[in-house]
Formats: sequence, C-alpha cells, structure tokens
Amino acid sequence: MEVTLGIDIGGSTTKIAALLDRKQLLASLQVETPDQITSLYGAVGKLLYENSLPLEQISEIVLTGVGSTHIREDIYGIPTYKVDEFSAIGCGGLTLCGLKEATVVSMGTGTAFVRAERSGYRHLGGSGVGGGTLAGLSRQLLNETQVSAAAELAERGNLSQVDLLVGDISAGSVASLSPEVTAANFGKLHSHAAKADLAAGLVNLVFQTIGVLACFSCLDWENKTIAAVGTLATLPSAKRILEEVGSLHGTTFLIPENAEYATAIGAVIQFFHEKDDGKKVHS
Repeated sequence: MEVTLGIDIGGSTTKIAALLDRKQLLASLQVETPDQITSLYGAVGKLLYENSLPLEQISEIVLTGVGSTHIREDIYGIPTYKVDEFSAIGCGGLTLCGLKEATVVSMGTGTAFVRAERSGYRHLGGSGVGGGTLAGLSRQLLNETQVSAAAELAERGNLSQVDLLVGDISAGSVASLSPEVTAANFGKLHSHAAKADLAAGLVNLVFQTIGVLACFSCLDWENKTIAAVGTLATLPSAKRILEEVGSLHGTTFLIPENAEYATAIGAVIQFFHEKDDGKKVHS
C-alpha cells in the first residue's frame, strides 16, 4: 500500500491529507502554530502516529500553500514536490464537488477566487476578508479566541440588533431585495446588543463579503456554480448565508464534504495529473 501526502501550509494552519491510490482519502488532520516548519513536521508525525501509518508506506509528499516556499528539501527523506496553490485550490474544489468547471472560493486566513476550467486554473484575485478577519475581530469584540466558539455563539444571535436591513429604510421590498436583506453590516448596532448578536453580525459580515465577491467574480462567465472550500466553509452559518447571497445573484454555492482539506487533496491529484501529462514537477 502506497500513500501520498498532500500538505497545505497556510498562514496560520497546516492541513494534511493522506491519499491512497491517488484518490481515496485515507486520513486527514490540521494543526495550528505560528511556526510553519514546526507545524509541517508536527502534522506529518501526528497523522502517521494516529493512523498507524509506517513512514515507509509514504511514496511522495506534495506541498502547496504560502508556507511551502520555506521548504527546500525532502521531508524525512521522502521525495517531496510542490504544486502551485491556485491549481491545488481549483483541482481540489472540482474534485470534491464532482464538477468539471466552477469558480472555486478558498476561504482560509484570507480568501482566494479561482476559475477552474477544463483548460486550467486561473487566479481571479483575492480578499483580505477571511478566517483571519473572523479570528481577529472575535478576539477584540467577543473575547473569543476560537473561531468555532464565535460561530456557535452567532447561531443564537439576533442579526436585526446589529445590521441595518432593507426593511429598516424602506416600507417594502426594494427592486428584488426583500426587507430581510442586509443594507449595511453593523449599520444598526444597538448599545444593548448581546454578545451573541455581535457574533451573528460578525459572521454575517465575513460570509456576505466573501459571497458577494464570489458572485461578482463569475459575472463574465456563463457558469454560475461556486465551490466554497476551506475551514470557514465548515462553520454552521456558511451554507445558509452563502445560499442567501447566491439566491440574490443567480448563483449556486456548493460546500463539499472535507471542504477544509480541498487544497491539500487537490495538490496530490494535480501533482499526478501533471506527472501523467509529462510535465515537470517541482521539488
């Protein structure tokens, strides 16, 4: 049994996926540490230990993500290669959603928008609004150090105590906008708003911003399907808010299983695509 490891070394989190026979997800995990090298080696060691995988069964390691630039040698003596991050994002998003083409939105510390087509993958741009935004503002506004805790708190919040809604400034609907649509994030922040209300407003701000930018990124393309991946995609409010944004802009958001490992998985699959096509793979 030969296993390939895909490792996405991000700005704050390292995610690792072990794939059997190029495509079957065998195991996955993520670790957080300010030191990307420590994070990388810790993730590999922990995954092998927790899944009783001998080091000898790892045939290749494929790196991607901003932190992969720090690695200049094979890891534990195993042949180690690198795949362009945006290709890994596009390939992972399409693979997990079972699509041939889509706009793939990777919601990490920041957010990247990738057009994934049959002809290849193209980075459309990015936004500084992402998981880092949610983490930083959660610490400052909510005194919550864990994004997951802030997201769970948001589920109990009342958004009307924080956001200015269309219904607050109009007697009815405005064009195709219902009275419940946000007109201004945090535009009606009441002094008596509860902590859960602030959390709801913050989560709404992040996902609405990402969702609208994703919709705008595919305005010039007939394909209106958007695959949302990354750790933020696993939060409770992600599906609901992104679907609400999509309904306003005529787009469809999909959040696949294992969305947080899409880039790590995509790195492995893209590596083998390039290898099979005879392209030079970078070590």
